[in-house]
Amino acid sequence: FGEQTLSYAELNGKANQLAHKLRELGVGPDVLGGIAMERSLEMVIGLLGIVKAGGAYVPLDPEYPQDRLSYMFEDSGIALLLTQSHLRDALPIPAGLRSLDLDVEDLTGFSDANPGIDVAPLNLAYVIYTSGSTGRPKGAGNSHQALVNRLWWMQKAYGLDASDSVLQKTPFSFDVSVWEFFWPLMTGARLVMAQPGAHRDPQLLVDTINQYAISTLHFVPSMLQAFMTHEAVESCRSLKRVVCSGEALPAELARQALERLPAAGLYNLYGPTEAAIDVTHWTCRADESISVPIGQPIDNLKTHILEGSLQPAVRGSAGELYLGGVGLARGYHQRPALTAERFVPDPFSDNGGRLYRTGDLARYNTDGVIDYAGRLDHQVKIRGLRIELGEIEARLLELPAVQEAVVLAQDGPSGKQLVGYVVPADSTQDEAALRDSLREALKAGLPDYMVPTHLLLLSKLPVTPNGKLDRKALPQPDASLLQGEYIEPQTEMEQQIAGPSPASVHRPRSPRSAAPFRSGVRCIRLAA
Repeated sequence: FGEQTLSYAELNGKANQLAHKLRELGVGPDVLGGIAMERSLEMVIGLLGIVKAGGAYVPLDPEYPQDRLSYMFEDSGIALLLTQSHLRDALPIPAGLRSLDLDVEDLTGFSDANPGIDVAPLNLAYVIYTSGSTGRPKGAGNSHQALVNRLWWMQKAYGLDASDSVLQKTPFSFDVSVWEFFWPLMTGARLVMAQPGAHRDPQLLVDTINQYAISTLHFVPSMLQAFMTHEAVESCRSLKRVVCSGEALPAELARQALERLPAAGLYNLYGPTEAAIDVTHWTCRADESISVPIGQPIDNLKTHILEGSLQPAVRGSAGELYLGGVGLARGYHQRPALTAERFVPDPFSDNGGRLYRTGDLARYNTDGVIDYAGRLDHQVKIRGLRIELGEIEARLLELPAVQEAVVLAQDGPSGKQLVGYVVPADSTQDEAALRDSLREALKAGLPDYMVPTHLLLLSKLPVTPNGKLDRKALPQPDASLLQGEYIEPQTEMEQQIAGPSPASVHRPRSPRSAAPFRSGVRCIRLAA
């Protein structure tokens, strides 16, 4: 971390001393220990110390809003908190909660020998909070069995050794960070902690990769896209493995990465927080069509694509993706009803197995490989027509003029309208001409009802602290756009529609059947 270093012996000794301290404070199997720290060597000592004491760690990101942190403190019921002295006053630490400042805590009186703790495979290793549909985050608890299975698969698939350097840059409140911490430490590789903020800055990333000869790192696709805009990407010749997950990986972006980093393998992984990090994998090729597959299950995991009746979907058609096997989380922390709703009995198992309902749409392609098809909650209906927003996004991303794109259904005066948000590849291009050309290109491959009514050009797409696309932060179109520009009736038919109905002149009506046409009605060109 910067100029600070720890050998394996030093790290193990310090983590052991902390573990013995935590044992005295009551940390053991299935006891939750909170950790609220900035990226640092103390963070790694803290994580290892909690796990070595037999407990499960709960990351509490100091950058989170106060009300979210307060809820997580209360909901998790952590037994104690590990933090840093300069953060203490900014954290909403509940009264009575024991806390240790690892940057100043004196642990010299504790043994540096490995503590002899009995931990069962199904004991918790960590609980990570993820967004909830109710607006309150929910904690997904993953076991040692699930985590060990995932890490050993990754080592078998990609093979780290002492010559490798892995960059830890994912915020530790996201589950990708789990393998960033523990995979290199499990295999004798070097763990490099990125400076705070480095995961958002392409220049800092290039500098860090080259300074520490990073061989392995992770990108959310939207951050890989930002990284690919840097002119010095080709200088990162130490890279051997670039791992992507968290969002759909566009084929064009994969092609760029493979072309500009020819010595590096590009791997597309998929998995929800409700399983131990990732459950499917795919090695990217330069000949992918529109989007990169999420691939096939890792060892000891299984996938099913099912219709609503839990029957297998027809090959090639989309259905909900269900996951099974040893990688599943134990469930949601203190949410038995939600756990029962999302983790359901496995109808294909004879030994009482479970399946997790991901809420993701997927389909098997002709080779039996899984293609991601978007979220169930990203599927919309407009005027009775079912629309997959991901399909429109994929079409936009095929176009050379588009660097990034996302499509939402926004409420307008006459119902939902499709709004496309586009980051142009060339920011100097005339905006009106670009919008027109994009619409024409979309019309060539999509039915009219799937062509966005409005296209908003942005300099960049908003992202969450983890680098994922933040859909909620996308700007709302101006009300005038959603309402449409007023255009006087021009054709004979438009004039008839806008004028008084002939029937209304000659036939009296009750209020229930009042005339739908009146003089001065607004005419809106739906394709405007």
